[in-house]
Amino acid sequence: MADKDVLLHPGLDKAAGEEFLQEAFQIMLEEGLRKGRDVSEKVCDWKEPEQLQQILDLDLKDSGEPRERLLERCREVIRYSVKTCHPRFFNQLFSGLDPHAFAGQLITDMLNTSQYTYEIAPVFVLMEEVVLKQLRKLIGWEGGDGIFCPGGSISNIYAMNVARYHRFPECKQKGNWELPRLAAFTSEECHYSIQKGASFLGIGTDNVFLVAADENGKMIPADLEKQIHQAKAEKAVPFFVNATCGTTVLGAFDPVAEIAEVCARHKVWLHVDAAWGGSALVSRKHRHLLDGIERADSVAWNPHKMLMTGLQCSAFLLKDSSGLLQRCHCAKATYLFQTDKFYDMSYDRGDKTIQCGRKVDCLKLWLMWKANGTRGLEQRVDRAFAYTRYMADEIKKREGFQLVKEPEFINLCFWFVPPSLRGKEGSIDYTLRLGKVAPTIKERMMKKGSMMVSYQPRGNQVNFFRQVVTNPAVTRADLDFFLDEIERLGKDL
Repeated sequence: MADKDVLLHPGLDKAAGEEFLQEAFQIMLEEGLRKGRDVSEKVCDWKEPEQLQQILDLDLKDSGEPRERLLERCREVIRYSVKTCHPRFFNQLFSGLDPHAFAGQLITDMLNTSQYTYEIAPVFVLMEEVVLKQLRKLIGWEGGDGIFCPGGSISNIYAMNVARYHRFPECKQKGNWELPRLAAFTSEECHYSIQKGASFLGIGTDNVFLVAADENGKMIPADLEKQIHQAKAEKAVPFFVNATCGTTVLGAFDPVAEIAEVCARHKVWLHVDAAWGGSALVSRKHRHLLDGIERADSVAWNPHKMLMTGLQCSAFLLKDSSGLLQRCHCAKATYLFQTDKFYDMSYDRGDKTIQCGRKVDCLKLWLMWKANGTRGLEQRVDRAFAYTRYMADEIKKREGFQLVKEPEFINLCFWFVPPSLRGKEGSIDYTLRLGKVAPTIKERMMKKGSMMVSYQPRGNQVNFFRQVVTNPAVTRADLDFFLDEIERLGKDL
């Protein structure tokens, strides 16, 4: 057939494509959703990297494969992936699967649009602003601005960039060469994205002043004040303070109201990294943890964590309503943001970001919110707190379990002390041996596939477990199993 004749017919077999999708969806429902949420199934089917490479046959070849082989590959991908929707997956700050959010993700991918202009994404431009406005309202702001970002780390980096631009607008054109030495401040318990942001933006990690935290992991405002004075004495200009609401390990909440007082005295931008803890704002019972957040200049909040929206859904929110975010990031590309469009160009909001193409992250949250309502989301948050309270009380009853600290949020941090170490706290090698317990138990549970939970050291504290439960499918039986399994896997250590 001549080249010109090839164009007479579609290059895709639409009927075959639809048939493949129907069968692939059935595999997703059966293997991913039904089995993935079945406690009698494994959380993961662990294979070493070399073995998994051989099983999956990941190499890409010149010729395509038949439909049945592709469907089998779909099954293999699901089988050997970690089931984060499983009721015994406690490893990350996200878990579970909301069916409405999942439907929103599927529709998002089907429509395959980019959220930069109204002409290409009219529904989602309007929808994003409604969702962001509702998030800002929960913070306590009447107006403001914002954008959905690819993750909380990017939201924190955006905050640092906007804070720098707010203080020194000339930096956008002239760069850091024209600026004095800048100083950023954050707790020693902060997320590592603050350090990465300073590096990425050319501010330098040496110019991030780490503020001391108390025994509960909260920033000490008096030390923040001290560090700001120290930076000024070194001829640096304080421009950015990051407070954390929900630290990654302990789940601590910095005293935002007190920190805001310090920032006001020194005229420094206050950002709150509430990527983890922000969803407590939905709960009338627990929103007090974030008292003072309304005084922040910007906030990072990840609904894909505690609210279970699905990765990724991360909002960067500003109190400013003057267009600061647009001025900071805009490049005014005329092939996207033409000045003579036939509609109101204020709806073309894509120049607020450093991205060009930007995936739609609002639909899954909007659809989930529509399905559950604010009160339904509140019940989800309150249930997560109830899980943690139950677990903390159970740990206190069980021999060999020891809390690292009483949980303030839903991070449950604890040691398991096996029988061989009990009563030997004074031994020279006690902490060394205790530090090896969590990694060994983690390896055993992974290879068994029974559950997943995280562990880590903290300062001079040796490895301890950090359990987080956000999945509303979890029952008390799953929590009891978790503690029993820790004992089973570690009793001989």
